[in-house]
Amino acid sequence: MKRHSLKIQMAVIFIIIMASTLLIGWVINNVFLEDYYILKKQDDLVGTYTQLNRAASENNFTSPESLGLLKVRLQKGNISMYVVTPNGGALKYCPNEEESTLRDQLYDYITDPNFTMDGKEPYEVHKFIDPDSKTEYVEMWGMLDRGDVFLLRSPVSSIQESVLISNRFMAYIGLVIIVVSALIIWLISRRITEPILELAQISERMTKLDFDAKYHRVCKNEIDILGHHMNQMSETLEHTISKLKTANNELQKDIQEKIQIDEMRKEFLSNVSHELKTPIALIQGYAEGLKECINDDEQSRDFYCEVIMDEASKMNLMVKNLLSLNQLEFGNDKVQMERFDMTSLIRNILMSTDILIRQNGIKVIFKEEEPVYVWADEFKVEEVFTNYLSNAIHHAANEKIIEIRMIPMDKNVRISVFNTGIPIPSEDIEHVWDKFYKVDKARTREYGGSGIGLSIVKAIMESFHKECGVQNYENGVEFWFDLDKGL
Repeated sequence: MKRHSLKIQMAVIFIIIMASTLLIGWVINNVFLEDYYILKKQDDLVGTYTQLNRAASENNFTSPESLGLLKVRLQKGNISMYVVTPNGGALKYCPNEEESTLRDQLYDYITDPNFTMDGKEPYEVHKFIDPDSKTEYVEMWGMLDRGDVFLLRSPVSSIQESVLISNRFMAYIGLVIIVVSALIIWLISRRITEPILELAQISERMTKLDFDAKYHRVCKNEIDILGHHMNQMSETLEHTISKLKTANNELQKDIQEKIQIDEMRKEFLSNVSHELKTPIALIQGYAEGLKECINDDEQSRDFYCEVIMDEASKMNLMVKNLLSLNQLEFGNDKVQMERFDMTSLIRNILMSTDILIRQNGIKVIFKEEEPVYVWADEFKVEEVFTNYLSNAIHHAANEKIIEIRMIPMDKNVRISVFNTGIPIPSEDIEHVWDKFYKVDKARTREYGGSGIGLSIVKAIMESFHKECGVQNYENGVEFWFDLDKGL
């Protein structure tokens, strides 16, 4: 791991690049510096010639100011000068020991037919090696505009020594720079790779499903962006795994529910068989009695027929209710949402059941007069309310009062049906919504109930995605359901 560390690789790469750059600089300095120096010397000589020519043309070398500026340039460029004027005089700037050498060299150029200018410029620039001292010079000789002949010379030997010293100095400085830079690069690479190493550790912890590991650095660079994205990925993975675990638990629950459904199916078949057994037995018994003419009088035969018809009607109603409940539970019954007046619906149902209410001596209290609009399936809401009202009529006792209320809530309207009588036992109250469950079997049998009505109510309200419930009071029972306001 260490050998392949990004920190080491970065440091090595940067050090190699830096060392290579210094080496290339040293080679360039060693190979081209002298030529560059000579080129600059030639430029200095040309500049000196220009100033010399101007001084000669303007003041015939009589201005101290012009001569002073010329001397400064000659000193600065380490240039020796010898000028022969048209009248045979001489203007010289050189060490005493070089004066005769420069004079002789200039006369040699003038008198030697091999030294000729090419005609482009009134001067010639070339290298010259003194045969006695073996010293190399850059020389310029030629003629000024007014006819003066001049010779400018600058030694090259100093540059060769300078190149050597420069290369040696560059080598020493390069070593120091490499050492110092290596240390700086190491620190910088460490600073860069530490967040990456932290991210690697976080990712390793994430592979072990440890999502508490988070990246906390804040430098606002690309590594930090990656770190914050890893934090988001960690949270997303944690949330996804949580959902998967939840789904797994739900799957386990579904399996348990399937087992329960199988048990309920068996129980349902048993309950249906039990519910049908009694009316079938009655129908069979009374039909056999009619066939065998047990009672010959017309009144007895009518009674037998009424019993058979009543039991058949109960069986038909139970089958219809079972089919309706089956469609609701399996989502085959479509819900048609519409806006309607709940007050009007309740009053219509009360009118249609008025005879049954008066027969049982019940007082109904419903004070709502203004329209109350709701959103729901009107036909199914009628079935829900009719079930509640029917139960209230059959179980009303004591004062025999039924009170119907509509309570406005935040987004819903709660419709409740209360009847005085005996409260539902606490052990039975959570089972009243189960199919075929009867709190008082004898009383339910008496008015022809099958124990399916409240199951249908529960299924209808679930299809609306709304709540329904039951609440006991000291003097009776209240059933309620919620609907969306139809503002």
